[in-house]
Amino acid sequence: MNLPPRQQQILELVRERGYVSIEEMAQLFVVTPQTIRRDINQLAEGGLLRRYHGGAAYDSSIENTAYAMRADQMRDEKQRIADAIAAQIPDHASLFINIGTTTESIARALLGHNQLKIITNNLHVASILSGKEDFEVLLAGGTVRRDGGVVGQACVDFINQFKVDFALVGISGIDEEDGSLLDFDYQEVRVSQAIIANARQVILAADSSKFGRNAMVRLGSIALIDCLVTDSAPAPALIQHLNQHKVRLEVV
Repeated sequence: MNLPPRQQQILELVRERGYVSIEEMAQLFVVTPQTIRRDINQLAEGGLLRRYHGGAAYDSSIENTAYAMRADQMRDEKQRIADAIAAQIPDHASLFINIGTTTESIARALLGHNQLKIITNNLHVASILSGKEDFEVLLAGGTVRRDGGVVGQACVDFINQFKVDFALVGISGIDEEDGSLLDFDYQEVRVSQAIIANARQVILAADSSKFGRNAMVRLGSIALIDCLVTDSAPAPALIQHLNQHKVRLEVV
């Protein structure tokens, strides 16, 4: 496909970095944000990248975006989702919290609670919550990834020792056609499966960029969760799956 020079440069930049904000591209190419949005829309319509609120990303089904990029994506939306989920959690509750930048936002939103017991395989979540004197934070052991996630069989075995009130989980992608929950790391998926299996209620935090995003490892069906909290209504096919499996949808 022959692209105008600026669009070709945008595509190469996004592929190199994984995610680039509209504001950064506007400054780099010395054009208005509106011009960049038009370029992104045209590239997205051609299936060359994915359009996000505030930026654009290049999605691979085999490799996740770098942690720093993920942390910067959909920041406001993640905060709204985090606040909505925190509002559902009572004081004196026990929780699993898994790997993800959205679950890290949830951890910060929980700091106003009292007497929580949290079990996590996310070093960042443990760091955020361990400073609260009336919280008890248990960190699963295992292999530590660069993004602060802890994975491996030892982590699964640790999780399987508990039965908690809530699992607060994130995910890399949701297939809009069949409702599959998708991620990139098989070891991470094994831990998330254990977390979901050992919780009385499962709340999935997923911003709208996760809808239709491809990742190669299947965690399981959307039927595994009790509630999906997101920032925008998903496609009708996914809503049908949610209704079929009696999964509560909360759009914030």
